[in-house]
Amino acid sequence: MGHRTAETIANSMDRRSVLAGSLALGSASLAWPRMAFASAPGSRNLLFVLLRGAADGLAMLAPVGDPGFAPLRERALPDYAAARRADGFFAIHPALDAVGAAYERGEALFVHAAATAYRERSHFDGQNLIETGGAVPYGTKDGWVNRLVALAGDALGAPPSALAIAPTMPLALRGAAPASTYAPSALPQASGDFMDRVAKLYAGDEQLARLWTQAMETRAMAAGSELKNLRDARAAGELAASLMREEEGARIAMIELGGWDSHANQPGQFNRAARQLDTLLGAYRAAMGGAWDRTLVLVATEFGRTARFNGTNGTDHGTAGAAIAMGGAVAGRRVIADWPGLSESALYEGRDLAPTIALESVLAGAAAEHFGLDPKSAMARLFPGRSAPPLAGLVRG
Repeated sequence: MGHRTAETIANSMDRRSVLAGSLALGSASLAWPRMAFASAPGSRNLLFVLLRGAADGLAMLAPVGDPGFAPLRERALPDYAAARRADGFFAIHPALDAVGAAYERGEALFVHAAATAYRERSHFDGQNLIETGGAVPYGTKDGWVNRLVALAGDALGAPPSALAIAPTMPLALRGAAPASTYAPSALPQASGDFMDRVAKLYAGDEQLARLWTQAMETRAMAAGSELKNLRDARAAGELAASLMREEEGARIAMIELGGWDSHANQPGQFNRAARQLDTLLGAYRAAMGGAWDRTLVLVATEFGRTARFNGTNGTDHGTAGAAIAMGGAVAGRRVIADWPGLSESALYEGRDLAPTIALESVLAGAAAEHFGLDPKSAMARLFPGRSAPPLAGLVRG
């Protein structure tokens, strides 16, 4: 795939590519946000953020340099008047302030016009596919993140453990790799005597004793958090960091954020959801401390939204969208896009941003580089049946 400059894109809109570099890009299901963690050997951290509801990539990273953007999104243009630019051709939504600052420091980058292999517009089917990594919805029972835990464990020579901050296991982390759950609670703490009695009860069973020990270690790592539920984005980001930054902490994590299904009044709704995401990521970065240098954050959604606003100032279910890679391990300050353009003839089925990059290749390529895995083998294991090669050059060497 060739890449050309943003100026070339602005001058030639028939099939352009923009690259301001290249992109690095078991356990839980909560109301908002939902988080899941998995620990693997080694010292590198991976946080996967799934934006449930189909986040609008054209709002997240607006292609203001495309002459087709203004006619489609005229009502949104004032939002980007003073916004940070990415590669000159794109504008980062102003609600993504921490992400934008990370981009300018070289700690974040974007991939645009990306989509999974799914081409319909059902949230349930699309989310099933992005969580399982299967080629068709409901065709695969385990999750690609769980398979990554197992793959990283095989490569690094130690069996990984998995932890979810959530009351139930999310599909992306379900599978053969062992996993447990943790969720903050507003209920009173159990007495020390009760905890001792449970420990003694489990002591005679090797498996239960091991799970109890893991649970107590996780509880101890989260002891400094005042979080009572997962609706506080700042506290949730800090909690995630507290469970990942120490040597004995989680190495692979997943967070799910809802609120992106913007059928009406999208400018206001997107702004609120984007601020929550930005607050969580900003708090996570600050709380990770020195471990941030070894951290990769991947942000993706099940599909994009329509290019045109509808009659209620919203957007409907679309196809391609945008993804974010952020972290000290990212080779940042870049945008990757084989940009299809926004002219009437360029829109997918006459309504959506056309998909030109396989989202699976981004996720597999980034994960493989980050954990030192063979990229082709990782692609085949995490996202079987795909013809697109894993993207390379996403993470700092």
